[in-house]
Amino acid sequence: MPKAKLNVKLLDLTSEPLALIYSACRQCYSEQFAGDIFEKIKDNKEKQAEFIKKIVASGHESPLEHVKFTFAIEGVSRALTHQLVRHRLASYSQQSQRYVKESDFDYIIPPSIEANPAAKKEFEKAMDSIQKSYTRISGLLAEKGLSGEAANQDARFVLPQASETKIIVTMNCRELLLFFKHRCCSRAQWEIRKLAEKMLADCRRYLPLLFSQAGAKCVSLGFCPEGARFSCGRFPVKKGK
Repeated sequence: MPKAKLNVKLLDLTSEPLALIYSACRQCYSEQFAGDIFEKIKDNKEKQAEFIKKIVASGHESPLEHVKFTFAIEGVSRALTHQLVRHRLASYSQQSQRYVKESDFDYIIPPSIEANPAAKKEFEKAMDSIQKSYTRISGLLAEKGLSGEAANQDARFVLPQASETKIIVTMNCRELLLFFKHRCCSRAQWEIRKLAEKMLADCRRYLPLLFSQAGAKCVSLGFCPEGARFSCGRFPVKKGK
């Protein structure tokens, strides 16, 4: 039952993303066919960049939905993915606890527990106990003729939210910007914030024009919308909050 570490890998990014956004936006206001617009603009990177800066500044974000990123993620807890899938404008493919037997499940230890020897000892004791219970339950079900996925789907009920999982996530750029606004904030839960920061680093690396200023809401607003009680102090609190 080893401790799992976060690993994020960018699997795919829409080819010619800026030309695609440019063509999508131009189609809204042009009599031309977007296919022709795309062919004319795809090699003019400077014109694409100049135009898209204006698009982003104007708040016209729907063309950004045509460009997507796909990430492979491992070393995260079930607690994290329960939060992640609340972002509904996305596609997910997650490792199944029904078809994948958790005979020696990995788990995530929260930093606060990791830093507290007594708490860490109790946590690891609980993980070990759950693993033994899972194995015993699987064995008892097998004695009654249940095995494979039939046994897994019921034995998994004892597994903790700390158990490690793997998931593939695809989000378009508009949804990613919203995801980062919420999950890069200091108030976000530590694990999903760490994931969001790694995803944002990839987005900035491959599409800096859209993501260089992306992040928590305060980055784009220039002030903290959370109020004095919850502000981390990075930006001033909006007056009246």
